[in-house]
Amino acid sequence: MTHGIRTDTHSPYFNSGRSWRDTASRYALLPLRVFLGVTFIYAGLDKLTDSAFMKASGTGSIGETMRAVRDSSAIPALVDLALKSPVGFGYAIAFGELAVGIGTLLGLLSRLAALGGALISLSLWLTVSWSTDPYYFGNDLAYLMAWLPLVLAGAPMLSLDAALRARRRRGSGYL
Repeated sequence: MTHGIRTDTHSPYFNSGRSWRDTASRYALLPLRVFLGVTFIYAGLDKLTDSAFMKASGTGSIGETMRAVRDSSAIPALVDLALKSPVGFGYAIAFGELAVGIGTLLGLLSRLAALGGALISLSLWLTVSWSTDPYYFGNDLAYLMAWLPLVLAGAPMLSLDAALRARRRRGSGYL
């Protein structure tokens, strides 16, 4: 007769009746949310505080970057649109990154924030990092993929969305 370890049961975690696996599953997206939120806040602030970036021309400017990637991007028309007002486009990206980062970090309108992050990452992948070879050296595609679980699941734990949802349930009598 052989004896083995049962893998279908888990010991309770903190006497809550939940296993450590259940708890880990509930909080699994939190590190991703924190990373993406902080990264996008930093990216937005970095653009807003970089005096060279918010210019139509010159080394390190948004305009120069757009002109450099125009012919190698997947959608040159998108770059042409940005080149009509490169400074305006730079501000739009910077404030978009800030809004996405804050929403993601706080978990406020988290699915919408994640969708915004995915769209920013998609547009940057199709323009700025499209010609990166091999493709996996470009980080915008990886960011796009990282946003997708948050688009699908939102921020179910430690978020303003969850707090508002709980408050609505208490107010309606459902627990």
